[in-house]
Amino acid sequence: MKCLSRKVTCNSHGQDSSYFLGWQEYEKNPYDEVRNPNGIIQMGLAENQLSFDLIELWLSKNPDAAGFKRNGESIFRELALFQDYHGLPAFKKALVEFMAELRGYKVSFEPKKLVLTAGSTSANETLMFCLAEPGEAFLLPTPYYPGFDRDLKWRTGVEIIPIQCSSSNGFQITQSALDEAYKQAQKSNLRVKGVLITNPSNPLGTTISGEELNLLIDFVSAKEIHLISDEIYSGTVFDSPGFISVLEALKERNLEEESDVWNRVHIVYSLSKDLGLPGFRVGALYSNDEVVVAAATKMSSFGLVSSQTQYLLSVMLSDKNFTSNYIAENQRKLRERHDMLVSGLREVGIGCLKSSAGLFCWVDMRHLLSSNTFEEEMKLWKKILYEVGLNISPGSSCHCTEPGWFRVCFANMAEETLNLSLQRVKAFVESTTMNSSNRDVGARQSTRNSRRRSLTKWVLRLSSHDRESER
Repeated sequence: MKCLSRKVTCNSHGQDSSYFLGWQEYEKNPYDEVRNPNGIIQMGLAENQLSFDLIELWLSKNPDAAGFKRNGESIFRELALFQDYHGLPAFKKALVEFMAELRGYKVSFEPKKLVLTAGSTSANETLMFCLAEPGEAFLLPTPYYPGFDRDLKWRTGVEIIPIQCSSSNGFQITQSALDEAYKQAQKSNLRVKGVLITNPSNPLGTTISGEELNLLIDFVSAKEIHLISDEIYSGTVFDSPGFISVLEALKERNLEEESDVWNRVHIVYSLSKDLGLPGFRVGALYSNDEVVVAAATKMSSFGLVSSQTQYLLSVMLSDKNFTSNYIAENQRKLRERHDMLVSGLREVGIGCLKSSAGLFCWVDMRHLLSSNTFEEEMKLWKKILYEVGLNISPGSSCHCTEPGWFRVCFANMAEETLNLSLQRVKAFVESTTMNSSNRDVGARQSTRNSRRRSLTKWVLRLSSHDRESER
């Protein structure tokens, strides 16, 4: 161990989080309808498998793109050779147009301000390297994606200070929470370099309101710090309130180009959620700061997107008939699957935070805790994981301040599997309720027995006293 670096031997990766531990347990005993029907169902992975049929249909109709051909002629050799890490111009153009389409063309993006990365994980870490020094801090609203403890901190040395949000207002960001987080950083002698948000929110599945965005813009403007908006779920919005990009909020306030804050606002995007292609490793960061773009482009050489992937997706995203149909159909499917989960949980007395986006629900199981502690939350999580056979993510792994909340994913499985998951939850809740009722009956019976024993002792003492009096 003495021959290894401190980075290798430290535990700051976050791998011991229950978020990752649940994955490990699932991999040991994965559910399979035929081979392992009693296995663990993966509900802790935010993958979108609902619209693969649309992509597969497009691929079948466009064999040249999948076969690396242009106008019927092979371009394999062209793609196989080294490409500039700035990215293929055709792909960057198609990607920024797709990003604009997802936002209803209320904002536009310039290819020259876009840096391609191997997924949003790489994009977020690259921004940390560009914007902060080791030991400096970013503020993040809670609850937040557990992977940020790895993505933002592990290799960069950047610290995270939570902005504590509460269920009392639907976990919205408030001025007091921002101020308190900033003060906490100062008490810890940490220089705050910015705020990072996920919009739509992971794990809440909510969209950040215009009021919250304006609050954040005012805050970072006053503190002269950065604002990163991770918008990788922007295409998953299936209900109102709709999605407002941070660039749209800036535009509405006429804070474009000339304002200081314009260059301190950065966007992270990916095709992992909206197109359901995490395995393609396509991410991007977008910045109005030329220095950040130049530095991030150099850093991108450590995590490039393959030329073959860029070519295929450039053709796909340039097909406007496909993209418009895909966006509408994908959102429809997400809404149906979301409603299926919410209604199924409601039938057994489990509620969810009202959400309008994402691949998951923020589920309220506080009433199933025997006491309002994180220890009891972990006990409940382990029961659900090992006894019920569902891997869900406990709120504590997302740094939620209130025990009993869980993130439950619904888009990474077949409809039949989700139905089975709901059946398992129903059986668990009924069993828990029955056991609780039996305990209550037992407790009442024990109380009655205790009262009878006390009454008997009192009668005996009274009889003894009467006999003594007669003597």
